[in-house]
Amino acid sequence: MAFYLDGRQLQLDTPFEHDGTSFPANWLRLATPEERAAIGITELPDYPRPDDRFYFVSQNPDGTWTAIPKDLAGLKTSWTAQFKQTAWTLLQPSDWLIIRKQEIGTDVPADWLSYREAVRTTAQLAISDMEATTDIDAFIASVTSVVWPVDPNAPVIVDPAPAV
Repeated sequence: MAFYLDGRQLQLDTPFEHDGTSFPANWLRLATPEERAAIGITELPDYPRPDDRFYFVSQNPDGTWTAIPKDLAGLKTSWTAQFKQTAWTLLQPSDWLIIRKQEIGTDVPADWLSYREAVRTTAQLAISDMEATTDIDAFIASVTSVVWPVDPNAPVIVDPAPAV
C-alpha cells in the first residue's frame, strides 16, 4: 500500500512534516488507519508499474501510472540487435569446437552441433515472429515468450525440496 498526503506520496520509514507538525520515520508504520485518516493521509494500492522496456512510464499523483507505448519500429530494431547479441553470446563458448574441426578435423560432439543449430533457429524465429507483429501487445507477447536453448554442458539444477 502507498500513503498519500496533499497529493504527494509518503515513503515508509521517512520522516515528514504536515501543517507545522513533524512526524518521525516510523509514524506511518505505527499509526492506526484512523490516525492516518485524521491528518488527511489516504491509502491506495500499489499499482504495478508498466514495463519500461516497452513504454515511456510516469507516475500520477494518485499512484497510478501513465504508459505511452514506445515506437514499434524502433523497438523492433532494438530487439533484433538484442536477439542477435544473445545468439552470439550463446554460440561464442563453443566456437572453438568449430574452428578445431576446420583446422585439424576433430569432430564436434553431436550435442554441441544440435545446441548451436537450436540457438540459430531460436534467434531466426524470434526475429521473424517479432517482425510480424503489428501492435505493442503482440510485440510484447512475442519477445517475452522466447526460450533460448540450454548449453549441453550446463549443470542440471534439481530442487532438493520435495513437492508438498
